[in-house]
Amino acid sequence: MPSITRREFVRSTVLAVAAAKLTSELRAAPEVPSAPPAKVPLKPGVASVHWLEENTPQTVTGTTWGVPWPQGRHAAGTTFKLNTATGNPVPVQSWPLAFWPDGSLKWTGHALPANLAPAENFELTAGVPVAPAQPLTVKETSGAFEIDTGVIHAHVAKTGRILIPLITRDGRDILRDGRLVLLRSDSPSGGTKQENFQGEISSVILESSGPVRAVVKINGKHAAAAGSRSWLPFVVRLYFYAGGDAVRLLHTIIYDGDPQNDAISGLGVRFAVPLRGEFHDRHVRFSGQEQGLFAEAVRSVTGLRRDPGTAVKEAQLAGRATPPLDAWAKTVSGRMNYIPAFSDWTLFQANSDGYEIRKRTKAGFTWLSSARGTRAGGLGYVGTPEGGAAFGLRNFWQSHPAQLDIRNATGEAAEITAWLWSPEAGPMDLRPYHDDMGEATYAEQVEAMEITYEDYEPGFDSPEGVARTSELYFWALPATPAREQLARLAEVLRHPPVLVAGPEYMHTCGVFGGLWSPVDRSTPERSALEDQLDWYFKYYQGQQEQRRWYGFWNYGDVMHTYDADRHEWRYDVGGFAWDNSELSTDLWLWLHFFRTGRADAFRFAEAMTRHTGEVDVHHQGRFAPLGSRHNVLHWGCSAKQLRISNAANRRYFYYLTADERVGDLMREQVEAARALVNIQPNRKGGGRGKKQAPDATATHARIGFGTDWGALSAAWLTEWERTGDPKIRDRLVTSMTTIGRQPRGFFSSAERMDLSTGAFDISKDIHASASHLSAVFGLVEVCAELVQLLDVPEFKQAWLDYCELYNASAEEQTKRLGQPLSGLNLQQGHSRLTAFAAKMKNDPALAQRAWAEFQGGIGGFARHSTLETKRITGPAVLQPVDEAAFVSTNATAQWGLAAIQNLALAGNALPSS
Repeated sequence: MPSITRREFVRSTVLAVAAAKLTSELRAAPEVPSAPPAKVPLKPGVASVHWLEENTPQTVTGTTWGVPWPQGRHAAGTTFKLNTATGNPVPVQSWPLAFWPDGSLKWTGHALPANLAPAENFELTAGVPVAPAQPLTVKETSGAFEIDTGVIHAHVAKTGRILIPLITRDGRDILRDGRLVLLRSDSPSGGTKQENFQGEISSVILESSGPVRAVVKINGKHAAAAGSRSWLPFVVRLYFYAGGDAVRLLHTIIYDGDPQNDAISGLGVRFAVPLRGEFHDRHVRFSGQEQGLFAEAVRSVTGLRRDPGTAVKEAQLAGRATPPLDAWAKTVSGRMNYIPAFSDWTLFQANSDGYEIRKRTKAGFTWLSSARGTRAGGLGYVGTPEGGAAFGLRNFWQSHPAQLDIRNATGEAAEITAWLWSPEAGPMDLRPYHDDMGEATYAEQVEAMEITYEDYEPGFDSPEGVARTSELYFWALPATPAREQLARLAEVLRHPPVLVAGPEYMHTCGVFGGLWSPVDRSTPERSALEDQLDWYFKYYQGQQEQRRWYGFWNYGDVMHTYDADRHEWRYDVGGFAWDNSELSTDLWLWLHFFRTGRADAFRFAEAMTRHTGEVDVHHQGRFAPLGSRHNVLHWGCSAKQLRISNAANRRYFYYLTADERVGDLMREQVEAARALVNIQPNRKGGGRGKKQAPDATATHARIGFGTDWGALSAAWLTEWERTGDPKIRDRLVTSMTTIGRQPRGFFSSAERMDLSTGAFDISKDIHASASHLSAVFGLVEVCAELVQLLDVPEFKQAWLDYCELYNASAEEQTKRLGQPLSGLNLQQGHSRLTAFAAKMKNDPALAQRAWAEFQGGIGGFARHSTLETKRITGPAVLQPVDEAAFVSTNATAQWGLAAIQNLALAGNALPSS
């Protein structure tokens, strides 16, 4: 059978998709929203948790989750026990994630061991936990950490280029020589030179160790074989659970190359898998769609001209050891050397709609196309009845181009590689998408914004320091699993089991400033708002699928603005393309999950948090740790700002999952104000600004009280909650106090801030001004928490004044500020500020005003009487799409946040229809 080239495969896949389009054609807005999880009755002092997905997982590789507590409920140092809902004790490991101002526990992290008996619900209370049947242990030696889960024993190196030298099970080697691999091309166009690099360790830290869970963090760079160059920093975290046979591997790269000359053409994680036994007892597996499984032997004995016998065939198909050869039909056993054995196997996911499985007997011989499909599950396996390894990449097809390789399956040890970027896809292209187009000066750049909304500046459209995090699993198995067990492992890969508390319980804990409340359909008016909130979320789910918002650098983000003329999102128009957290899309999605508890909302928001926290932010280099404003390229805008790297966007996921990588991302932002010394958000001054020379000795920076300080205070608040550091608290309180002492409070807009103390200079200008962007990038959310947590009267008053006056009448603004405010926008989104003031002041009239502002739709959109899409078909579009031209991410996120927060703060004032 002839082989096909990568280009032929990609082309045939695209043509097939264009013709059939998966036939199902997912609609963007289903009429019936997903049902929220069933309510669990609240019990005093008990945190009830349940599995995120509707079905109880049959296989658990270990899991970690976070739980909130009301202030004063549990003192620091409290231990916790876990029972099933029926009272059976379950081992649990616990640690603090955040503290209330009184020192009591606010959030705690917890870990379950692997291979628990299935249980639907659990109850967490203060007490002494039971020990795991197989406690996890960690032993440190001079050169390694040795982790024993009770099932597998792993060696994690402290130095060198082999991260995991060995994983054994029952005394047998299952996985060896675990390492990171990188292929570099000297040009994104293909180039003439390709180099091989391998991850080299620079530091190793045991971050967590207990009877249930251990976490090892490895930092390093990818080094050339000859040692001539090291680049592409990595952060790898390895997760082990008591009783578990799997290693969860969280893999982060930070790009530090030259996009013109350093093109990643392959990026992966590789192990060797020792193989024992004859070729006909060696098995290869790949997961397909849903529960589908590709299952073959290295040397297959089915379909031959002669029949080896039913027992032989059934054993091979099941992955069991076949009977001894002398029990076979001699017409087959005597001719085994004539049956080809296939050494090399590949699963290549070229795009979100097509994959191919291929195999060959050995290098130098043609590939056979074994199977094709649309979306692979991302799990592979190679092994024998005496042991083997399963391996996989989460979000496999969503993060294309991805690939799973098995090589040398006819040798003493196979080689498995999980490719995060497939070498068959061609080199990664991170170059700018246009030249300077005559935008050399600030004046020209500002003029260009008038046509494409792109804030361009030469040299700023660079991927320097952007990151990407991937999640992988490796299982050390005693024998080739039954097909049903591999299907369960594939499901773990697709949806790793997560425990969560219910909305009602989390709401009683008072976390996140009281700005959300559980779903309430008690009146027709409330029900109508709930319908619309569900509709917008489902619309974006549908758009992600129809518009294929997938890919290594794109998955998790959404588009900014729609082009109704083209029936297309503005993917190629400057500042209207990728959203990059504009107007707090992340916050809207997370609050939607908190109030509904829906698994699909969690997974959508989780993917966005992974993306926006990594790809949209520069983690090293001259722009670090700032984020990039919305653009055709995620890093393309010259507006490098705190509002995008905002820790407020990460807090929800961190506290729900205790994810260490996201914890790192928030900590990056604690000193982010120092970056604004050299990259001022308003440096272009409407085209009249002058370029600034970098100043490494600066002690102050001009900080806006809106998007800048909102992001800084979120990072400081989070760091103080997590550590209790009094210096961070003092910086936070000092900055709050000096904002409150400004002549116009938040309406003074910006001032010079001491980078060490957080103190602002007190302005002498009594002029009042406001930007429509100031409060829509997390400022509302962080100020609600600050008012709740810290007693700073002048700050509270300044914030309430801003909340009450932004949408007030010109007469009221003049009376209070000496002048009316001008240039305002997003009044609908700001109705939640009015609602907050109403709640704090217990003012029914303000609450009614908040709803009038919300329903008026100024700077947003009104509630549509019919929430529906229009199906566009025929030659007007490439393929049928569902369109709601009135929807844009800007309006949706702000409408959603306003609806959620108004319901929580002023729900009793919601007028009847």
